[in-house]
Amino acid sequence: MDAKYNALFTPWKIGNVQIKNRIVMCPMGGTSLFGWFELGGCHFDKEAARLFIERANNNVGLIIPGIAPLRDTFWGKWLWQNPKMFEELKVFMDEIHKTGAKLFIQLTAGMGRSWAITELVGPLHKNKITRALIKPIIDTSHELASPSAQPSRWAPDIECPEMTVEQIHEIIEAFAKTAKLCKDAGVDGVEVHAVHEGYLLDQFAIEFFNKRTDEYGGSFENRYRFAAEVVKAIKSSCGDDFPVSLRYSVESKMKGFQQGIVPGDDAQEVGRSMEESERAVKFLQDAGYDMLNADNGTYDSWYWAHPPMYMPQNCNLDDVAHIKQFVDIPVVCAGRMEPEVGAQAVAEGKIDGVGIARQFLTDPAWVTKLIEDRLEDIKPCICCHSGCFNFSSSKGHYNTQDLTDTMGLARCALNPETMQSRKYNLKPAKKVKNIAIIGGGIGGMESALVCAKRGHKVTLYEKSGELGGVFIAAAAPSFKEKDRDLIAWYRRELTKYPIEVKLNTEVSDVAALGADETIVATGSVANTLPVKGIEKGIQAVDFLLGKKEVGQNVVIVGGGLTGCEIAYELYLQGKNPTIVEMMDDLVTTKGVCLANTSYLRDFFKANKVPVHLETKLSQVMDDGVKVTDKDGKSFKIAADSVILSTGYRSAPLVSKGKNIHVVGDAKKVGNLRTVIWQAWDVCMKL
Repeated sequence: MDAKYNALFTPWKIGNVQIKNRIVMCPMGGTSLFGWFELGGCHFDKEAARLFIERANNNVGLIIPGIAPLRDTFWGKWLWQNPKMFEELKVFMDEIHKTGAKLFIQLTAGMGRSWAITELVGPLHKNKITRALIKPIIDTSHELASPSAQPSRWAPDIECPEMTVEQIHEIIEAFAKTAKLCKDAGVDGVEVHAVHEGYLLDQFAIEFFNKRTDEYGGSFENRYRFAAEVVKAIKSSCGDDFPVSLRYSVESKMKGFQQGIVPGDDAQEVGRSMEESERAVKFLQDAGYDMLNADNGTYDSWYWAHPPMYMPQNCNLDDVAHIKQFVDIPVVCAGRMEPEVGAQAVAEGKIDGVGIARQFLTDPAWVTKLIEDRLEDIKPCICCHSGCFNFSSSKGHYNTQDLTDTMGLARCALNPETMQSRKYNLKPAKKVKNIAIIGGGIGGMESALVCAKRGHKVTLYEKSGELGGVFIAAAAPSFKEKDRDLIAWYRRELTKYPIEVKLNTEVSDVAALGADETIVATGSVANTLPVKGIEKGIQAVDFLLGKKEVGQNVVIVGGGLTGCEIAYELYLQGKNPTIVEMMDDLVTTKGVCLANTSYLRDFFKANKVPVHLETKLSQVMDDGVKVTDKDGKSFKIAADSVILSTGYRSAPLVSKGKNIHVVGDAKKVGNLRTVIWQAWDVCMKL
């Protein structure tokens, strides 16, 4: 192992519990050991247990599973009322401890206004009759209960009810009872969720959300009282020597309802400021907390706690390092942390532990690979959130993600086996076949790997001189360094298996390949609008690949993720982008996480990038475009260049035939998750 990582592999203590190294697997929604977001109710989640055992066997120091609501979302049963679940937990903890890892259970008071109301649940809650009918199954008023009556983060037309003092005391009691059961099951500690990310305890702590006039609102002490009473109750039940961590946001990074502060924006903080945070961490330490697991943000600035690729790496480190000066307890920092930077911060005493989350979903063995100096073998997380946390929202819509997706968090777009091991698992092929794969993009390369791992003989045909397909263009922007790492990972990975790769080979006759099975992964092509002068525009792919240069003032026709990312890249280059989008919001596609899209929306607003919504392209000219807005008014936008980002359509070489299988965008235009998961769906059956 490179000596620069040495500080990561030194022991440390949380209370009296010693952790073997400084790498903390941070909590992620969907990784709870108490499978609470399933219609059958809370139970010991064997899929999550399998996930953690594999990571524990790969040298992680401390594991903190995802949130476990004290009260079951469905059927309303309290965790402490389920003794069988804790009996199974005890058996699991014995297995965890054999690896040398430690594990804290994260318990949550709830989500309040941040509860992600779906398109299905929203109408049921708004109607008094249906709300009463579904209450025995899911009590939406309980889930939405907040410190004060206020709009939901996800549904501004729904008002969250004010939580009663009786409910507060019931939650505090549940923390104590559940923590004691965790301790008795051999759990090393608990983490209280959270004065963090704008969840319920954070809403109580932040004056912007808390307008109460009783003992849980008003003054600083009253606003933080709920969180303080929680840790005191746990210590009273479990003893002072039982460690209690707190998930904590240093600053809220918000300037209003559904409005975050992006890096570089000097807007006034309306949530928890650094000045208040300096006081709050000392107060919370004195209340009894033994560790702060810290980053930044609320659901109004979700990109700080769930950083997309647009956010700087190590984006929370400076703020977390600052508040460490005001406490004597260990402090962990999370948020696109790089191991090298984290190791240096630990060595310099800036933080005590390095919190990493989604990289563990993509590659369960990444810590082992780091120890063994195999960094190039680490499959990189690209911060897409497409599988792990794909709650999406756009103007006039709640969480638009499908219910099955909402209930299946913590999966991984790049690694189908994560939290889906029963559905996606590789078994040797019953009969070895000759398999031809046409197209060397992500879909083709993933298909080649899956087939080769199963024992098939694979030949991959790519008409260009390099592997990567359209993803080479997608990975071109300066902020897509992880995407470029992923392409490099695929190219190296293919060399580890007996896969014959034929570059500069265009296939025209599938039958001539003589394969037993043929996988078509020829991707998609750009749509062309029937608009006058459209030939004057530059296709998005041509711009991204550097085939066409643009001037200073650029109109991007088509928002969506690609158009927004192009506009973002142009701004970073010092150019003046303008976005023209026919929909009523920039990104309306399902499955694109709100953390990602809200960053782009907030960035364009903060930096005054012109955005024309509900506006159609009428003509492309030499010096700009003519467009028509929703009221039928036509006007010109002057520009030196026009980039066309108007979507794609599937372009399979062939779509039907004996033993022909179409995958990826050639089947249906989607994202990396749909491409990769579909490749597995096909290749596991061959």
